[in-house]
Amino acid sequence: MSEDRYTVISADCHAGADLLDYKPYLEKRYHDDFDAWAATYVNPYEDLLADTADRNWNSARRLAELEADGIVAEVVFPNTIPPFFPSGSLVAPPPREEFERRWAGLRAHNRWLADFCSAAPDRRAGVFQILLNDVEEAVREIGWAVGAGLRGGLLLPGTPPGSGLPELYSSSYDPIWAVCEELDVPVNHHAGSASPPLGDEPAARAVFMVETTWFSHRALWHLVFGGAFRRHPGLKLVLTEQGSGWIPGVLDMLDYYHGRLVAAATKASAVATAESKFGAGLAASMGRAPSEVWRSNCFVGASFMRPHEVPLRDRIGLDKIMWGSDYPHDEGTHPYSREGLRLAYAGVPREEVAAMVGGNAARVYGFDLSVLDPLAAKVGPTVQEIAEPLPQPPADATSPVFARAGSVRVW
Repeated sequence: MSEDRYTVISADCHAGADLLDYKPYLEKRYHDDFDAWAATYVNPYEDLLADTADRNWNSARRLAELEADGIVAEVVFPNTIPPFFPSGSLVAPPPREEFERRWAGLRAHNRWLADFCSAAPDRRAGVFQILLNDVEEAVREIGWAVGAGLRGGLLLPGTPPGSGLPELYSSSYDPIWAVCEELDVPVNHHAGSASPPLGDEPAARAVFMVETTWFSHRALWHLVFGGAFRRHPGLKLVLTEQGSGWIPGVLDMLDYYHGRLVAAATKASAVATAESKFGAGLAASMGRAPSEVWRSNCFVGASFMRPHEVPLRDRIGLDKIMWGSDYPHDEGTHPYSREGLRLAYAGVPREEVAAMVGGNAARVYGFDLSVLDPLAAKVGPTVQEIAEPLPQPPADATSPVFARAGSVRVW
């Protein structure tokens, strides 16, 4: 943070290549297949067909728009369609027959992303992608990505019901957790990647909105109860674009079940119960209570944090919260990030705001504040500006942060 301005780092932005621009990053043996696939592919996303689609890959435009919005650095999640995928990789189902080609497509995205981030290396932390179908391949890709400078960490795919993959609590993924711990690679789990297919009924969209964050939250309790943090105490998990208000209540609930299972398994409770069979073998393997694991190993990419979540910041952990603009998505705060920050953080002590809007992200993702602070001194929102309550949302704002009557969700 400069003397009178905040250094804002968005912990949730998205980027990707234009469809045909992925070809040079594919291994040559896939080029003919790619040409055939691309010739018939119909992009299902309006925003990737609009005049503004180049925000995903136009480096100069992106830097200018983020600066105008008061943001000096970003964590870059995927957005556009990688080769051989039916949709964006965040929401595409785990592959089965198409594993080899999909994996080639993700490797192409990772290599494109490394080049994209190298155009502004102090200002971009790229999040690279893997698939869980082949753990050894995933471990090799993690090593390559770290060597290529992609310091945004790993994007952990979901394992939705019916995927055919082992659940995230499975010890089969231990080699992934081990290399992430060894190389200090954050494990990011973004909303949208863990929901099962819901079909085409009219209610499907409503059900998706209700359930999608819950399916994304599952990574937390799967890794906790699976003992990943006990075996790999340096592992870092970041839950992004899933809200943040759910965290205190869910941690209380997880602590409750953890305590019951440990007590039953160790016969620490005064009365033996039928629950002992559920706790068998878990007392030692789970390790510490979930709330303790959260405090030592976990973070939240609290995209466009809403006003009703801010009073919970002490319970969530002031050192855990990383604000994000979700650029260039329609639900993101661009071009009204300053207004979104005012709405959320007016009246909050400046040291706390500085941590949530940039300091925490700098620590987790390795941004150098000595490089970013001078730029923020020119383009960042002022401390006085963010302290001023926002009387009225911008009339044409599309981000949910400006929606009225927000409330803390059950999950």
